[in-house]
Amino acid sequence: MKLGRKITGGRYLARRKKKKYERKGLTRVVKLSPVKKKVLRTRGGNKKTVLLSGNEVNLVQKNGKCTKAKLKNVLETSANKFLARQNVLVKGAIVETDLGKAKITNRPSQEGAINAILID
Repeated sequence: MKLGRKITGGRYLARRKKKKYERKGLTRVVKLSPVKKKVLRTRGGNKKTVLLSGNEVNLVQKNGKCTKAKLKNVLETSANKFLARQNVLVKGAIVETDLGKAKITNRPSQEGAINAILID
């Protein structure tokens, strides 16, 4: 049986198209380079700041203090090993900073900053 077809061969018609708020957004790839942000208009006229590239991270240390640190390199990514080679910043990626190794805890493509915790 073909997808979208009845047993007789006729096709099922979609009742309606997706509305704009139901449609999928663009996938944004956050690279390791100087900071570049973009402000998007969301539903209800609100604004969302998305990160396109970044080289600074808000780092939470073992003692609970938060400091800004410079990103040097992406070491590994559990989502896809090829993303680490391209220096793409995603949630769960292990990055090298000037204070040591850190793990990214937020989704940089959906927020305007990179947050991480120190693991070394």
